[in-house]
Amino acid sequence: MTEFPDARMIAAGDVNLAVYERDGDPARRRPPIMLVHGWPEIAYSWKNMIGPLSDAGFRVIALDLKGFGASDAPEDPALYDAAHMTGDFCALLDALSIEKAIFCGHDWGGALVWAMAQRHPGRVAGVIGLCTPVLPCPPAPPLAIFRKRFGDAHYIVQFQEDGVAEALFESDPDRFFRLIFQRPAPKERWASLVPRIYDLPGRFRGAPEPDAADLIVPLTDLQVYVDAYKKSGFRGGVNLYRNIDRNWETMKDRDQTVYAPALWIGAELDLFLPPESADAMEKIVPDLEKHIVANCGHWIMREKPDETNALMIDWLNRRFSA
Repeated sequence: MTEFPDARMIAAGDVNLAVYERDGDPARRRPPIMLVHGWPEIAYSWKNMIGPLSDAGFRVIALDLKGFGASDAPEDPALYDAAHMTGDFCALLDALSIEKAIFCGHDWGGALVWAMAQRHPGRVAGVIGLCTPVLPCPPAPPLAIFRKRFGDAHYIVQFQEDGVAEALFESDPDRFFRLIFQRPAPKERWASLVPRIYDLPGRFRGAPEPDAADLIVPLTDLQVYVDAYKKSGFRGGVNLYRNIDRNWETMKDRDQTVYAPALWIGAELDLFLPPESADAMEKIVPDLEKHIVANCGHWIMREKPDETNALMIDWLNRRFSA
């Protein structure tokens, strides 16, 4: 397995971002790939991808998002909306003298790379969404929809209260990540898990001690996350959720089309972003290829890295030949 690169700090506009790079394209024959992690992750989540992608002939750049890992973490929640986060991406491209990149994201990173393609199409050569689809804006603010469907116990609703969720998870980061990185439940159990599965704070407080045998990450890697979040705290990541309605408000009346060539890879056992959630993507992504990885849950880069890398590299080679 390729050793994960060391961080270097890059001044990107108003923030300093930790960047981890492996360059498989020194001749600059193809657009570089920007890897954007989700929550509760860090750039290290791409440990199993950065080597194969660079070995396939691409310059690969992973980053700790603002508020995560070794990057700056301003307090103001408004700085974590899609406009500011994609603005960080543009500033990072400028700092690295990159005109366009292929943006690949998972979970919240997936939401942000789709937003990047919508808000800054001139900087995006292609998009890869892992698990996270992009859909037309709903007719009502998303928080109202979450409340109606799942009640006030849904974690996204609970995350709106300033300071509460981050303080809870910071009380025991080791327990938190052991709870998060569990093997996915088989589909026949899903009906019995909903809606309790979405009450993440409640599960953190009251669930039995997570079984280490069910972890999808080695304990050495789990410790990397624990150490990172002990330093950064959880506020930056939770702030992403505090901008869901703001992101909707600023996007609902503008062109939502993703014009760049796009690849979406879903996971068969992803209870949080099930494959059917991507059914309407074609309405706003005209150049789209879709795949589903079997017997895989939400943490696709950890559970099925070889299958995911193979799908990505095949698409990249077909769409961005050297």
